[in-house]
Amino acid sequence: MFKTLVQAFKQKDTRRKIIITLALLLVFRIGAFIPIPGINPGFFYEAMRGAGEGASDFLFLLSGLSGGALEHGAILALGVGPYITSSIVMQLLTIAIPGLERLSKQGDEGRRKIAVYTRYMALVMSLAQAIAIVWSLGLAGDVDGQLFGEVPTIVTAMIVVLVLTAGAMFTVWIGDKITEHGVGNGMSMLIFVGIISSGALAFFVSLQDVVANIANIVTPIVFIVTLALIFFFIVYVDLAERRIPVTYAKQIKGNKMYGGQSANIPMKINAVGVIPIIFAFSILNFPQLIMAMVAPNGSAIQWYSANMGTGTWPNIVLMSLLILGFSYFYASLSFNPEDVSRQIQQQGGFILGFRPGVPTRDYLRRVHNRITLFGALFLMVIALVPSLIFNFVTPGNALNNAFTSIALLIIVSVALEFDKQLQAQMLAKTYKGFLK
Repeated sequence: MFKTLVQAFKQKDTRRKIIITLALLLVFRIGAFIPIPGINPGFFYEAMRGAGEGASDFLFLLSGLSGGALEHGAILALGVGPYITSSIVMQLLTIAIPGLERLSKQGDEGRRKIAVYTRYMALVMSLAQAIAIVWSLGLAGDVDGQLFGEVPTIVTAMIVVLVLTAGAMFTVWIGDKITEHGVGNGMSMLIFVGIISSGALAFFVSLQDVVANIANIVTPIVFIVTLALIFFFIVYVDLAERRIPVTYAKQIKGNKMYGGQSANIPMKINAVGVIPIIFAFSILNFPQLIMAMVAPNGSAIQWYSANMGTGTWPNIVLMSLLILGFSYFYASLSFNPEDVSRQIQQQGGFILGFRPGVPTRDYLRRVHNRITLFGALFLMVIALVPSLIFNFVTPGNALNNAFTSIALLIIVSVALEFDKQLQAQMLAKTYKGFLK
């Protein structure tokens, strides 16, 4: 990747896009430290810590994805979370609602309309998440005179909700500009930078411990080695794919002969990415979050934390089953064996050993189900094992909370995609210069 960056900076157009991307990311990072007017960031952080175990875990996860903006009480505290949620919901609605499905097949115009609907939904999601955060932090209940002096609590809550919602939509605008004028997918780049920033801050805290006591130097070294091994495993699996060879028969049309070539159908082991883990985590933490909002010190949340909380065996089992179910569900949306087999048949192709039509469809479905199973098992391992390893090799270290399973998968996926986009842009520039 570093070699690709060096080569990219030698090309004027690519260098300009990289600079634009870095400038917009800098604006995003600055917004992650500008506090909401009138709010004491220290109070916001303490309120998050005291929001109850379930709500606190969920809020600190959101803060980690936004680069610590939420715990700082910053104007961009929500990050791109509402937009990502809206995008996933719109993808599901596109399959479920015939009108949206027809719209998605209308080319660029249909995709633009769906993008507009996604932004409207992101606005609603931002407003809902802002209200939930304010409620869970107690800003709309028992807090009086700690934020804006003598201003009524309801006014304080409304100001915080409006600022958080506006900040979320401004984040969406930054992501769109990166996608349009920069390199890579803007939303993914914002999440990537947020996670890296949280990890860098946690690493800085570890270095402070080393300065205080040189004997603590073993902890960051062991953590870095362990993290490198986990990254290697994730990259190895993320790049792995099953290639199914397809042969196209020769066809004579007029005086010309077509076909007679071979191609491959690539099936990635981890084709669904991090989405099943996000869904599983959200579903398991949603009851705890609601109980923390309604009765943070009640017996219900205490029972749930002790018996169903993070790290308990029921939680691990349910997390694994939900990841398995969502992996198959989302994989079925991204790959349809019947459509692929029909397309192969229409183009005069066939898979060796299988007749076109139903036999090819059944074969593709069987292979796809097996690959999805391996992908789901990989996600289960990544969702559960890294945190256990980190807590074992570096117990109590701040780095353990900065590099969660979701963060590790996102870092690898975005970095690989960024590298591919840079190479594609440089290749297109080279071909353009060659044609000139």
